Amino acid sequence: MENVVRVSDFQRDVIEMSDSIPVLVDFWAEWCGPCKALGPVLEKLAAEADGRWTLATVDTEAHPRIATDWGIRSIPNVKLFIGGRPVGEFTGALPEHAVREWIGRAIPPPSARVVAEARALLELNDSAGAAELLEPIVASEPANAEARVVLARAVLLTDTARAVELIRGLEEPLLDADIETISTVARLRELNDGRALTAETPVRPAYLAAAANFFAGDYDGALEGFIGVIRANRPYDDDGSRKACLAIFRILGEGHEITQRHRRDFGSALYV
Repeated sequence: MENVVRVSDFQRDVIEMSDSIPVLVDFWAEWCGPCKALGPVLEKLAAEADGRWTLATVDTEAHPRIATDWGIRSIPNVKLFIGGRPVGEFTGALPEHAVREWIGRAIPPPSARVVAEARALLELNDSAGAAELLEPIVASEPANAEARVVLARAVLLTDTARAVELIRGLEEPLLDADIETISTVARLRELNDGRALTAETPVRPAYLAAAANFFAGDYDGALEGFIGVIRANRPYDDDGSRKACLAIFRILGEGHEITQRHRRDFGSALYV
């Protein structure tokens, strides 16, 4: 295939090539059944990559020295080279979905840089700028979980319903904190808009007032209110005040003066 490099000179075909593009190296042999199963999967994914990375193959029978130099003891063995050095590998004929997931983790898409920039803008409280960067990515990569979650964070306070829709169905452990933040704010929005109810207890007015302060932008007042509810009745609304405090801390960032001002009281309230 045109997008597959048959390695004859490892230095040229892999090491030097990986300075300009990630190179996935498939160590295989003609006699190896699992190699024959894995090879077409790698070729298919290389074709789909559209130049984001390239596939190189090493016939270990034809090039035993290369296999020895790179410590190949069993095949198929797949190594990823970036910037002239190996940065990841797996052994065995993994199924296509597992190979696809491995490559997705090992070779971030070009959009990963833009998502990182959007996160940085959120840290600077520039939600509009973050959303502007992410809208085209989410439109073109609807399966990009991180882009969806960060965009949801960006529109969370201005369009909570859309934020909830963006995270619907997502199950990504690495993004759990963001997803919980969005879900918590969505719950507070429902309470603040009167679209949800909580139990009639003595802490209810303080809890609802804290939610109202949050949406009014009074984060000091919101945190003081929620921390007071934690001290009086922590389990109220499914531990809602603890979740609300954590959501505010994540939205503001750990370095924000408001976060720092209330972190100690929050921690002590949890262990009253």
